[in-house]
Amino acid sequence: MTDPALNLEDCVNDVCPWSGDPVSGDSLTVYRGAVVGFCNPGCRDKFNAAAAAFDAALAAKEKRHG
Repeated sequence: MTDPALNLEDCVNDVCPWSGDPVSGDSLTVYRGAVVGFCNPGCRDKFNAAAAAFDAALAAKEKRHG
């Protein structure tokens, strides 16, 4: 889902971290406070899923090791 409040001009990258293709204005997300761009919504969604999984794994590890 595209957030209309996100602007391509605020994006911290010019190329998609998955494909290396130019980023697209309909494929932006926010990660740790920064606007990150992707070449298409599929790459964006793949990143969001991976980031959520990594964040959950880190939180679980922190909880176990306090």
